[in-house]
Amino acid sequence: MSVPQRSRLADELSRRLAAAIRGAQLYAPGHPLVTRSARALIETLTLVHQSAHSVAIGIVGEELVIGEVPVPRAAETMSELMRRLQQLGIERIVIDKGVEESEIEQLVAVVARGEGGDSTAPLAKLPHIRVGRLELEDQVSTSSGDIATFRRLYDDAVKVAEDLWDSASTEGAPDADAAREMVDSLAQAVAQNRTALLSLTALKNYDNYTFTHMVNVSILTMGQARGVGIDGAQLREFGMAALMHDIGKVQTPNEILNKPGALTPEEFTILKRHTVDGAEILRKTPEMPTLAPIVAFEHHLRADGTGYPAATRPQLNLGTSLVGIADVYDAMRSQRVYHSGFPTDRILAVLQKNDGKQFDQNLVRRFIQLVGIYPEGNLVRLDSGEIAVVLKAYAPDPYRPRVRILFTTEGKPIPEPIELDLWESEGAQSRSIQAPVDPADYRIDPLAQL
Repeated sequence: MSVPQRSRLADELSRRLAAAIRGAQLYAPGHPLVTRSARALIETLTLVHQSAHSVAIGIVGEELVIGEVPVPRAAETMSELMRRLQQLGIERIVIDKGVEESEIEQLVAVVARGEGGDSTAPLAKLPHIRVGRLELEDQVSTSSGDIATFRRLYDDAVKVAEDLWDSASTEGAPDADAAREMVDSLAQAVAQNRTALLSLTALKNYDNYTFTHMVNVSILTMGQARGVGIDGAQLREFGMAALMHDIGKVQTPNEILNKPGALTPEEFTILKRHTVDGAEILRKTPEMPTLAPIVAFEHHLRADGTGYPAATRPQLNLGTSLVGIADVYDAMRSQRVYHSGFPTDRILAVLQKNDGKQFDQNLVRRFIQLVGIYPEGNLVRLDSGEIAVVLKAYAPDPYRPRVRILFTTEGKPIPEPIELDLWESEGAQSRSIQAPVDPADYRIDPLAQL
């Protein structure tokens, strides 16, 4: 579906939803106008569901976003719709294909009443509709048992990634069955406890970078995909494509791939071939989803047409856009032989490069809000010089989450760690995150602090 088509449908869907809610405020349930409005809304949803299994309607910052398309808030009806959703504590509505008219009527009635409290409880029973808050979506309490389980899962995934790399290198194709089984496990874990799993993506040894990067990009991509309403088999396809995005590098000479410094123009030309090589490898791999070679080919292309390989595409695949954000983020924050993890402002500057034309800024904002530049479990250095672990992200200001300070400015352990909400600290107590740090340097497991 083209960009204009998506924008038109998003605008129509928002207007139909607002009209249905307005009708339910004015008339009793069962009134012909209420019924007509619900049916008109379903007709538009049917058109949207022709190209997507689910559609997400969410409030991101000051915008109403449908799918990944922002809807202008200028109209009074849109402002009223957002106000009612916020009053109910609803930041996200996901409507699945096959939704029934009775479910739409129930959703509309609840939002029309706008009573807050537990009034949204009936929506939890609707089979094709899910509502919730963006920053709390799919998160549950993190226990030490969760962490241990997810750590084993993550370590196993990294080993599988190494096996996939070896099979692609020696046999010309990765083991699709092994990859699918691993992605299935990761997808279930992302749904069960995204916070715990995302925390693990920050703990890596640069000696294992290639394989941890494969796993991290898969997890980060699926975390984003769920935030835009992608689930089930399609979520796993996104995860598989993300896992395989760099598989073409098996044909890149090691002296180029692992060079501890800047590449020469000739070496960079060779490196850039990995996008074409990866697409060709995955295209020939049996049981590989069709999305995988597309993402392998496109993941270094940008929304404004820059990047490589040289190709003209009117629009990048959504999977490509999500993988591109995850790829840049994970690469830049990583501790490598030849550079330390970059600070957040440097990563944000890259994601917002060229006035935000290289990356879809709606997706970047969702990434920052849903996944977090500094997810829970990250070990970070504050601008005060203290070392802390991130306990909870604060969506409006990703630089200033809730943290537990573990080490003084001199690097000495604090006997009784101090918890601090950075977004509330002011004046002399004001602090923000300066950069991520490697937990190995401090010989601690930051996840144990969650």
